[in-house]
Amino acid sequence: MYSKRLEIGIEAVKIAMPLVKKIQKELSGKETITKLDKSPVTIADFSSQAIICRILNEQLPDIPIVGEEDSKALNNKENISILEKIYSYIEKEDDISKILSRDNLFESIDLGGASSSELFWTLDPIDGTKGFLRGEQFVIALGLIENGNVKIGILGCPNLKFKNDINDSGYIIYAVKGEGTSLYNLSSGKRKQIEVSKKSKPSDMRFIQSYESAHGNLKLQKKIADELGITIPSLQMDSQVKYGLVASGEAEIYLRIPNKNNPDYKEKIWDHAAGSIIVEEAGGIVTDINGEKLDFGKGETLKENSGIIATTPLIAQSLKHTVEKLLEI
Repeated sequence: MYSKRLEIGIEAVKIAMPLVKKIQKELSGKETITKLDKSPVTIADFSSQAIICRILNEQLPDIPIVGEEDSKALNNKENISILEKIYSYIEKEDDISKILSRDNLFESIDLGGASSSELFWTLDPIDGTKGFLRGEQFVIALGLIENGNVKIGILGCPNLKFKNDINDSGYIIYAVKGEGTSLYNLSSGKRKQIEVSKKSKPSDMRFIQSYESAHGNLKLQKKIADELGITIPSLQMDSQVKYGLVASGEAEIYLRIPNKNNPDYKEKIWDHAAGSIIVEEAGGIVTDINGEKLDFGKGETLKENSGIIATTPLIAQSLKHTVEKLLEI
């Protein structure tokens, strides 16, 4: 049922990846806009969203898209130089200039302005923008949601490398409900299924967490690691690539504990849809910190959930009890 949608989604992400990686390499600070919520958005965000939305809409026009960005900021005269930079990038790339033009750029970006429904795509065109700006990890995150449940997850990871890796093209990690999780090596063209870690001793396990203190409670996460007996230093990186590393066995625990300084904050669906199914289909467990299933059917946020736990079955119960104990849930 989902095979055609999966391959169209993968192709859209695959086409966007080289361009956004090129933009990351050449980006200057003047090519970033600060949104009203103080978060940064770059020419790569707009370019990626336009490419992916245009392809999805042309191939699967009946499925709406809920994306993170819109074209409003580009209508501002102060940002005309940013708009011209986007045009210059899309016009220099033959495969992209066949999809996008000056005439359809705004429309293509705003194809991501739909509302959630029974069946829809959700897209974060550059997930981990601060990592992107540092020249580090980011992903293009695309998920297909049906009746509040994620059915397809695709993470385009241009900078992801594994140990002794010579792949400079990056990877796409993807999952389909009931069909497992796969790693697509864009350099070799090979695909293989991946699974979460089978480690059972906490001393052999590793946390993975965000650089951003606003995305969790790093001090509390350190206490949780100590309580569990985890001694290996945590990995830190931005974006849903963290889900990908849990799914591939490179780490065993990803926590996103609500920040006490922002208690009313609710996670955005595009920040977790693709990653959550990728971990689950790799044999992992993803819930909120109360052990509740993530509900992607309540609009643009996970309004019924609090925080995130992504882990392996072998540590899930101990982790849940430790979180409950230290948070007094």
